[in-house]
Amino acid sequence: MIEFFYSIDVAVFYFINQTISNPILDKFFTFITEVKHWYIAYLILWSIAFFKGGRLGKIAAITALILITASDQVSSSLLKNFFARVRPCNVLPDVNILAGCTGSYSMPSSHAVNNFAVAVFFYRIFPKLKWILFISAFIISLSRPYVGVHYPSDILFGALLGSLLGYLFSIFALKINSYINLKIQPKSELYEKVEFK
Repeated sequence: MIEFFYSIDVAVFYFINQTISNPILDKFFTFITEVKHWYIAYLILWSIAFFKGGRLGKIAAITALILITASDQVSSSLLKNFFARVRPCNVLPDVNILAGCTGSYSMPSSHAVNNFAVAVFFYRIFPKLKWILFISAFIISLSRPYVGVHYPSDILFGALLGSLLGYLFSIFALKINSYINLKIQPKSELYEKVEFK
C-alpha cells in the first residue's frame, strides 16, 4: 500500500517537475520559491494589519510573529527529523533541479506549512483577503515540486499542518480581542445586554 501511494506521489512529482515545465514557468517558480522574495509582500501585509487594522490588527500582527516562529520550528526542527524523508532531487533520476538541492529532509515542506499557516490565520482575521492569501500560499507551495526539492505529499501534509496551526492561532487572537472588548465595555452597556436577555 505504501509503495502504491509512493508511486502516485512520484508520478505527480514528475508531472509538475517535468511535464508542465517550460522556460517561462522555470523563471517564475525559481523566483517565487526563494524565501527572500516574499519578505516585502509579508512586510506590507504585516504593516497593514498593525497600523490599519485597529486593535484586532495589532493583536493579529503580534500573534502572526509567534505563529511563523512556531510553524517553522515544528516543520523544520521537529517533523523533518522525525520523518527523515530524503528529498526527491537526491533519490530520483532525471529531476529538473532549479533550486539548491540540500541534504536536509523533505517532509513536510516548510514553505507550505508557513504560507498556509499565514493564509488561514489572516483569512480568519481579515476574510476579504482570502483569495490573495490562498492563491499566494498555493503558488509558493507548488513551486517546491516544480523546482525539484519536494514531493507533492510534502506539500499536502505541510498545507494541512499549516492550516491547522493558522486556525488555532487565529482562535487565540480572536479570543484575546473578545476578552479586551469585554474588559473595556462600559458596565452600563453590559447590564443592558444582560437585562435584555
